[in-house]
Amino acid sequence: MADLVLTLNAGSSSLKTALYALADDAGTPLMTGQIERIGTAPALQARWADGRRVERGIGHAEAGHAGAMKAVLDLVQDGAPDARVAAVSHRIVHGGPERTAAALLDEPLMKELAALAPYAPLHQPHNLSGVRGAMEAFPDAAQVACFDTAFHRGQPWVNDTFALPRAYYDKGVRRYGFHGLSYEYIASRLAADYPELHAGRVVVAHLGNGASMCALRGGRSIASTMGFSAADGLPMGTRTGQIDPGVLLYLMTEESMGPAEITDLIYRHSGLLGLSGGLSNDMRTLEQSDDPAADEAIAYFAGRIRRELGSLAAALGGLDGLVFTGGIGEHSALVRQRVCAGMGWIGIDIDPAANAADGPELTAPGVGAARVLVLKTDEEGVLAREARRLLAA
Repeated sequence: MADLVLTLNAGSSSLKTALYALADDAGTPLMTGQIERIGTAPALQARWADGRRVERGIGHAEAGHAGAMKAVLDLVQDGAPDARVAAVSHRIVHGGPERTAAALLDEPLMKELAALAPYAPLHQPHNLSGVRGAMEAFPDAAQVACFDTAFHRGQPWVNDTFALPRAYYDKGVRRYGFHGLSYEYIASRLAADYPELHAGRVVVAHLGNGASMCALRGGRSIASTMGFSAADGLPMGTRTGQIDPGVLLYLMTEESMGPAEITDLIYRHSGLLGLSGGLSNDMRTLEQSDDPAADEAIAYFAGRIRRELGSLAAALGGLDGLVFTGGIGEHSALVRQRVCAGMGWIGIDIDPAANAADGPELTAPGVGAARVLVLKTDEEGVLAREARRLLAA
């Protein structure tokens, strides 16, 4: 079998993977798979290009990301026992202020990235754990790091900083933005299929268990809803999103909560899960529920997206298009409808039938001045492309 590239994309509650031929620039995967609901009811689903399907549980929820990683490695070794994995390309959430492109992983870089764990505590340790696991499983393969923050590193200074003393900016306290691999893919898709839109002013809404939005001008990141950490901006599955810092001070002084407790609250018990009264962090479950708290959680989620949409349109000086992507963005007609309802003032009007069919074109004919699209993201494709680029250098 030809040399292969394995991609690993660890999210806060999921692990996506794909397998590509190293020489296939078209980027058609030989296998795609994912493990969802890590920490609650994890299960693996995968499909090989020859039609083989794999569905299996991966043991107890306590296995967490480590168990998910082992399940992926078993999947590859069982499904392609004669394969030579030439490269493993990893999504690394945080690359810090200087990393603007993918890089080959070595021990100095691993140490550098481990030091960034406090910036992304829900992701960075899992990302690096995946690297270690891949190093053990494929000792002869190149290990590639693709940084979710890199896409945003060229933002204007006013969108990159906080109103703190400037010394903190120099120390690295900045608005990093995340989901960069997804935005990079959507920008490339717009350039290929919607060139006029790519040249204009577009807001991309990456909505999933992790959620953010990004303003693109000419395919480049101008502003993002996420800031210093992946807990900022939109509410998410279990993360707060934007929160008044005074609330955190209150929790410290009046509730006697320490850093570990506040971290746990912000990252693991808030967002859709907290707003729904502990019902679920999964939008599919909330949409199917009759509990009023579930509907209120969805309403808050959509409401915050609408507010951030207006903010990002202001940063762009207008809006030519809106793109929904990510698990919720691609599959939740209800969320898209709630976000777009009453947004004609900004040029957004969508066709209900097209929305119910998940697009890709949602724009109401003859009405919407801004195009509204649903595009499937492909972070794994970006991971494979970067691995090929580095191995060819």
